[in-house]
Amino acid sequence: MDDRFAISTYPDARAVTRELDELIEKPIYSIRPGELKAYERDYYGAKCQKSKAMIDEARTVIPGGVQHNLAFNYPFPLVFTKASGAKLFDIDGNEYYDLLQAGGPTVLGSNPPEVREKVIDLLNTCGPSTGLFHEFEYRLAKKICDSMPAVEWFRMLNSGSEGDMVSIRIARLATKKKNIIKMGGAYHGWSDQMGYGIRIPGSKWTQAHGVPHYIFRHIQEVFPNDLEALERQLKINKATGGTAAVMLEPIGPESGTWLLDKDYNQGAAELCRKYGALLIFDEVVTGFRMGMAGAQGYFGVEPDLTIFGKVVAGGYPGAGGVGGKKEYMKYLSAGLAKGPKVHKALVGGTMAATPISCVAGYYTLEEIERTNAAQKAGQMGDRLTAGLKKLIKQYNLPFVAWNQGSVCHLETVGTMHFSIDWTKPWGIPEVLRQTSRRQVEMEHMGAAYMAEGLVTLAGSRLYTSAAYTEDMIDDVLARFESVFTKVGRLPE
Repeated sequence: MDDRFAISTYPDARAVTRELDELIEKPIYSIRPGELKAYERDYYGAKCQKSKAMIDEARTVIPGGVQHNLAFNYPFPLVFTKASGAKLFDIDGNEYYDLLQAGGPTVLGSNPPEVREKVIDLLNTCGPSTGLFHEFEYRLAKKICDSMPAVEWFRMLNSGSEGDMVSIRIARLATKKKNIIKMGGAYHGWSDQMGYGIRIPGSKWTQAHGVPHYIFRHIQEVFPNDLEALERQLKINKATGGTAAVMLEPIGPESGTWLLDKDYNQGAAELCRKYGALLIFDEVVTGFRMGMAGAQGYFGVEPDLTIFGKVVAGGYPGAGGVGGKKEYMKYLSAGLAKGPKVHKALVGGTMAATPISCVAGYYTLEEIERTNAAQKAGQMGDRLTAGLKKLIKQYNLPFVAWNQGSVCHLETVGTMHFSIDWTKPWGIPEVLRQTSRRQVEMEHMGAAYMAEGLVTLAGSRLYTSAAYTEDMIDDVLARFESVFTKVGRLPE
């Protein structure tokens, strides 16, 4: 196992949680209204006119004007036309540092030539898709199985969301049980069942608009970092048919926005063994970003099933999959597979594991390993986070910054640190009011960062890549400082 990891020092989860608890009790600090208006006028109004014109046109044929939630930003989405290394460029010619990283998969940086050239060679010979087997399906699967401790077989799919869906079907077939326990606030894709307890712990079905409540009959959520709550739910389920699986984001819900204690995963694994449930690690973000062995290698925990996302296709289409032990992955065997006959999980996906996705994924993983990209990206994350903490202290702001390697967090309003307590229903309207107001301020801060040349994920999550240098990170910090000078306490 490759034991080089992105995390140099694991953050103190309890200390970070205390800081976040304090943050959401304090008045809101955000970009001052006058400064926001100046950004809208001087940057978006004067320097992003082509973007605005195109988005206005796009809104006539696309709901909201963009095809993906990550693409939205206040006051209007920008149109990006070029990506290279650590930089992005918009249609108006403006240059930005890329801290979004396509939502996390571009550990090498955007559009690395080492991968792009292999993809071009493939397009010149085979083309993007045939619907039949290609040699790189094997080469990519073997690379993943050789890298991840608990992955003996790998099945490629079109997305991480599909991986989560399929893992639940496997778990139910393998255990002959129905209940799935997830962690409140976690994101496991957008399928009907996984809409339960999404974004805000305790939210149950309240964020899953368009999904009938009966869909959640066999889905439960437990609060982050509470092993006692997890065991209580496992005990309850044991008396009513058992638990098929426990699903975790190994660094915490929403990619570590709710930070887990370092020993939580080990504790959860022990409980799964005790109660006969499968342990599913959602490594859509952490897989190959934490290191070649993933978060499971870092924490020393072997899940039964592992979910993969965009990185297994190098950021190209066809980006997801599920892997795990043969005794469970046999439920995904295609065709007339040899061995004991089992009911196979319902799985489709004509465009999964296309030649283009497998070639891109294989050479991406090869390059991440060869260049030690995950650890280098993590070092840049350490430098960025240390600099942000210094600026927060310098400007006496209530903000909270921490990182797990190259997954960095900058919480300015704590929108995602709220939770819902159903034993105190009178408090639910206030939670919803606070999160709605703070979501607006997240968008305003994100707009300020963008105007300073920083593309972030919702103004609160920042991904670094191996394409960054120390000088680049220092320039990034100077741009954050420019925003921090324009921040003030907002009226109640």
